[in-house]
This record gives sequence, structure tokens and C-alpha cells, in this order.
Amino acid sequence: MCRFLIYKGTEPIQLSHLVTRPKHSIINQAFESKLRMPSSRPMNADGFGIGWYDPLPATASSVLPRPTNSPAPKNPEDKGPINASHSQAYVVVPPNDPTLAIEENPEAALDGEAIELLKEREKERELENQRPCLFKSISPAWSNANLTRLAEKIRSALVFAHVRASTMTGAPSEDNCHPWMFDKFMWMHNGEIAGFTKIKRAVQQSLSEELFLYPQGNTDSEWAFMVFLSKLKDPHARSYSHVELRNAMSETIAFLNKLFKEAGVTGPSLMNFAVTDGETVIVTRYISSRTSEAASLFFSSGTSFDEYQGGGLYRMTKADKRENIIMIASEPLTFERSDWMEVKTNTMLVITPKMNLLQVPIIDEYWVPPQDPASHTRSTDFAIQMGFSHGFASAVTGNDAVAVA
Repeated sequence: MCRFLIYKGTEPIQLSHLVTRPKHSIINQAFESKLRMPSSRPMNADGFGIGWYDPLPATASSVLPRPTNSPAPKNPEDKGPINASHSQAYVVVPPNDPTLAIEENPEAALDGEAIELLKEREKERELENQRPCLFKSISPAWSNANLTRLAEKIRSALVFAHVRASTMTGAPSEDNCHPWMFDKFMWMHNGEIAGFTKIKRAVQQSLSEELFLYPQGNTDSEWAFMVFLSKLKDPHARSYSHVELRNAMSETIAFLNKLFKEAGVTGPSLMNFAVTDGETVIVTRYISSRTSEAASLFFSSGTSFDEYQGGGLYRMTKADKRENIIMIASEPLTFERSDWMEVKTNTMLVITPKMNLLQVPIIDEYWVPPQDPASHTRSTDFAIQMGFSHGFASAVTGNDAVAVA
């Protein structure tokens, strides 16, 4: 059972307020989940990953060289220390000196070829600033000192965090740790794709050569990411509408369900996917079943997220109707039950660039309308059997219910 957390805000937040400081941070959930069944997969110790976007991209002007003039002495007769170092020497610049024009317009000192080169580098830097940063490790998240130190220094307005409990055989690998990135996209998954070995070849054959060669790991989650990218008109485009990304996610789920049928896979797949292009965030709570609940998913929104009491007790505050912060998590980050809303099974969450939160039903053969009594009787047995939690902690953890009620 994996765990993931998403933060999107109008202002950057220090990562430690999400991943290390809260008493029930995602790092603490790795070894002390309140929703985990006692008998299944007791720890998320197969690695972790944090992804974020730089909140302060370099400006275009930082690419071009800008000559500077050292201040001249007040008395022009005083030439200053002749044998001084470069940092100490003074240069008297006459009022009509042509370098003053260069100061105002650095490109004036460059020829056409140099200007084009600088503009190309400027464009490259701009593209690089749109791409996320990733930090992954196969060590348990709670014992990684580098994570603790970095979390105290890094700030971002869009963060993906994931702790992993592998369902695969073999040694853990950073290549298999979430999130993954492709150009400006980040992706992560909480769940398991049933019978993936039976559809893997069909998945690969559906991809372009670039997407087929891109994965470095061997998880079903990373290949699902490639399917999502293949549903975009251009995975390298510089901007997307939230409708484009929402449609690509719907098509990804529909395509995987189609392959399950063709391969004779009958078991339900748990597909809680999360993806962002740095502007829009798309998250699903989904299971390919009409009778079972999907793996847990919650969201919280407000104007501030602060520690209100020592010992890492945090809460979401709503000072007005604005949504300055939206968090989506496999398990609530706080013990304030009123902070969190449970996402209904087979629903897609969309956070738009303008911080609007949309809940969109995924209407297919596994969708059960809310007015249908069957929507209230989905069984939690499959999620429990697979080691994926469901519901609020008070519904499943006995003694822990007091802490979160």
C-alpha cells in the first residue's frame, strides 16, 4: 500500500510542513498509517520520492550579460590605488561614453549571431524552469537525513510526495520510485493494475518509439504514465487546458480497461493516478469494479495550513471563501476530521490553474450513480485484501478512532 500527497497553493510552502513536521505527515504514515489494516503490509519502506516546481524561475534578463561600472572617486583627480586588485580599481566613465548605452541595452554590444545564441539559451532556460525537480531514494523515508535537511530549505507552490510499498519481487530501485517526470509532467500512482503482465506488450505496442524507450523502471505505474502521455496530441507542448488533461486521463483509464477485456483479466484494478503539468493537477480515485471501493483518497482546502499546537498538530484554516491551498492525500495529514472530505469512488479531481477544485465522475461501465442504492453498498473487502486503505480512520482502526474523530 503506497501513500501519496499533493499540495497546490497560491504561495510556496516549506516542504517540511508537508513531509516531516506534521505528526501524521506522509513520512510518518510510511510506518504508522492510521488507515492501514494491521495484518497487511505494515510499512512503506521500499523507497520514496518528492517532486516540486521551482517557485522562482530565472528571468529572461538574467541570461544576457550586463556590464557594470565600478563607482568613481568623488574627486576625478584622485585616480585611486593604481596597483589595486580588480575589485578595488576605479574606472572613470565620461558622461558620453558609449558603454553607457550598452548598460541600458546589453544586446547593443553583441553581433547578430551572439544575440541569437543568447536568445536560444534563454528559451532553453525557460523550458528547464518549467520542468519539475525530483528527489528519490530507496531508503526508508523516516530515516533519510538528506530528506529532512532538504525539506527545511525547499519551498514550492506545487508538490508531489510518495512513499512506496512495493508489490513487485526483487530489490528496490530508485527507477521504480514515484513520482516520475517527462518534460514538464509529474506522475504518481497508488494502487495496482491487475494482470499487468498480460497487457504489458499491448501497452508497449500502442506507444510511439519515444515513449516506448523512455521508462527506466519496470512498474505498471510508469507504463500507465506512458499511456497517459500517448493520449495527448503533443506531450512536449508548452501549455494544456485542464480539459485536455482531464480527457487524456479518462482515455488512459478507458484504454487500460479495454486491454483487460481483450486479455481476459477479470480482477479489479486500483487506479488512483495523479498527474500535473505544473499548472493543472488531475487525480483519480478509481477501481474497475461496480461492487468494490477504490483505495482511499481525500482532499482539503482553505486559506492557510499551520501548526496550531506543539508536537506537529496541524490544521487547515478557512478565513474566507478563497482557496489558497488545496491538498489531496491517500490519508489525511491532520487529525481534524472536519478538514478533510473523502472523494467518492470512480471520481476525478481537477485543480485548475486558477485554484478551482472540480469533482468529475468517471462515467463508464463501472460507474454507479449516487441515486443508485448500490453506490452506498460497495464492499471494502478487496481494498483491505490488497493492503489499500479506505474511509476515515475512525471507521477502521478501533483505538485510533478517538484520535481522529
